[in-house]
Amino acid sequence: MEAPSSPYPVVGSVFWILSRPRAWEREHQQMEVSPRIKICGITRVDDGLIAAESGVDAIGLVFYRKSRRYVTVEQAMEIVRALPPFVSVVGLFVDASDELIQSVLGAVPLSLLQFHGNEPETECARWGVRYIKAFRVRPDIAVAEMVAPYTTACGYLLDSYKAGEVGGTGESFDWDLIPHKLNKPVVLAGGLSPDNIVQAVNRVRPYGVDVSSGVESQPGIKDHDKIKAFIKAAGR
Repeated sequence: MEAPSSPYPVVGSVFWILSRPRAWEREHQQMEVSPRIKICGITRVDDGLIAAESGVDAIGLVFYRKSRRYVTVEQAMEIVRALPPFVSVVGLFVDASDELIQSVLGAVPLSLLQFHGNEPETECARWGVRYIKAFRVRPDIAVAEMVAPYTTACGYLLDSYKAGEVGGTGESFDWDLIPHKLNKPVVLAGGLSPDNIVQAVNRVRPYGVDVSSGVESQPGIKDHDKIKAFIKAAGR
């Protein structure tokens, strides 16, 4: 099959790559590429700016009141306004009410939604915004079985399981539980840090990595040196 012709060769080439089925998977397997990087749990403008300046692809804002990294809509707006171009903003929700999601979407320009609770596929898909679904990996439930219902997700975030926690535990899980192939890009989370990110990337070969507590001095307060070290170690 030949690539379609285009009066704009570069644009045409990019379109051809993006339009091929499962192109992300083939390209990722055929060449050594660094994973996309997301720093989650940003609560301060300075932390968001350091992450962006250090080469992060996305920041995560947590709209879950029980989290120690929770931000209000007003805080989120201030952080996003300060970001430079081309940094994605991910909004994290945990079994959130319609009112909360609507209020955030109406005020904060999110690039992506991240659902970290027990939301069914229909609830995740109904907002008209691309989303990733987070799963807490445990030995007694196959990853492929957990992700199967979420056919509309654009990716799966795989995190550590800890009873009573929904993320940000600072603990890793058995990476061997991740199937060799899934039908969506995998974002690896759970206990990642500057000390183990090289091992994690070499073992799992994820599409992306997500870190929060591993680059903090305390919950919700990022350590700027750790952010820089993590991003550098991850291949940037």
